Amino acid sequence: MAALPPEGATRRVRAALMQKVCGDEGMFALGAAVARVVEMASSEDQGTHDLAWYVVSDVALTQRILRLSNTVQYRTASGTPVTTISRAISLLGFDNVRAAALAMLLVDALGSGEHAGSVRVELEAALCASLVGREMARHSFYQGAEEAAICALFKNLGPLLVASHEHQRYREIAALAAAGKHTPGQASQLILGASYEALSEAVLSEWKIPDVIVRAQAALPPTALRVAANRGEWMRQVAAFGLDMARLMARSHEPAGTPEARALQQRYGAALDLDRPRMDALFASVQEGMNALLQSMNMEPAPKAAPDAGRGLPDVLALATLDTGEEEQGGVHPSGKPRNARELLLAGVQDVTLLRASGQGRLNDVILAVLETLYGALGFRFATVCLKDARTGQYRARVALGEGSAARQARFAFPALPARDLFHLAMDNDADLMISDASSPKIRDLLPAWHKELLPDARSFIVLPLVLGKAQLGMFYADRASAAPEGVPPDETSLIKALKGQVLAALAP
Repeated sequence: MAALPPEGATRRVRAALMQKVCGDEGMFALGAAVARVVEMASSEDQGTHDLAWYVVSDVALTQRILRLSNTVQYRTASGTPVTTISRAISLLGFDNVRAAALAMLLVDALGSGEHAGSVRVELEAALCASLVGREMARHSFYQGAEEAAICALFKNLGPLLVASHEHQRYREIAALAAAGKHTPGQASQLILGASYEALSEAVLSEWKIPDVIVRAQAALPPTALRVAANRGEWMRQVAAFGLDMARLMARSHEPAGTPEARALQQRYGAALDLDRPRMDALFASVQEGMNALLQSMNMEPAPKAAPDAGRGLPDVLALATLDTGEEEQGGVHPSGKPRNARELLLAGVQDVTLLRASGQGRLNDVILAVLETLYGALGFRFATVCLKDARTGQYRARVALGEGSAARQARFAFPALPARDLFHLAMDNDADLMISDASSPKIRDLLPAWHKELLPDARSFIVLPLVLGKAQLGMFYADRASAAPEGVPPDETSLIKALKGQVLAALAP
């Protein structure tokens, strides 16, 4: 595995991201509001008064807290409606109202916008983790255990902020983690130069949140945990457990009793006194609380994760999308592709990430760095990037590497007009393709005449469309003179997509 970015580079990336996350007025206002609610002390009458006044001063927040108080989970035995915030605090408890108010602040500040879908997933994880923290606090002997709900709420702050402010980076991290070789923390370290946990800690520190909550965001070892030695360590365990449980509940309609639930119990059971019946009861209680909380905010539960459909590609191209290879190690495939392609791609992702984070990488520098990585890591003989030329109405090669690159670059051009050939289909569907055998009749039928004439001996090739929104900007293309039956396995796919993502980010206005 390639080395992580050096400490100095990590600081630069983190500083740039922190400036984007905390520098604008909206995020500054959110931080100030969060800090104000967190510092309200539940042990004094003044704290209750301050919280009630804070909620009442916000009409929307008042309505949500009252709706929450009147849901089935909290409705009084007499059935008398709750109509005042003071009564809501008495019924729900100071800490529950405070945690709910913080959750609603995050929803209001981050819950809409261009990337609302991804942000919504992370918001629900944060809300659910907070409810796990609340339930765990009920059975704790630690004084002030209720603060665990706030620690758990902020445990997902890093992914939430990246989904909202750096969505392309968020997608790259998710793809890298989905390949199974990295945890989300490791993947975020590689892509951002700072782990999600470190980002959460940094933002909370910037917001002047108490140290016990900040320290609770730190990552835990992946092994089974021992009973905490103090309240701070217990908060840290509960925050991590809360987010892990929230992720499981987002994936499964019936998480209790699943292998994933048993794995959670094995890791956290001894530390948090969780046996199988308590785990099952916890799932049920948290789900009930989640339904009430979402109902109070007029939010429908997000659908469980589902794989992407093949969209509008012909079957032969749907089968040629990336993620269709098997991983192997050592040497070179007969096609010329290195067997350690994953390590070479990972090194390229780190290099390009640092290039962009330095602020000194121009668009052409980023494109060339990505092209060089694809060319070398995957063993292509010719590689180029095409961009749309508005003046001529064509896609034209702007830079090329490899065998006969100058001559091929000069002739590598095709009309931007719609067509049913392989390249236009890839761009129309924003589908990354790896053609392992271009001599297949079905593939040859989709190849345009210009490609057959210019590159008649191309036996395997890759097409990576560059599409921003609905704008088709161009594509990366690279080929070999040999077939490549080894394909591209998922971990390599995630890294290729991360590289392409860096170029799209650089191309974005």
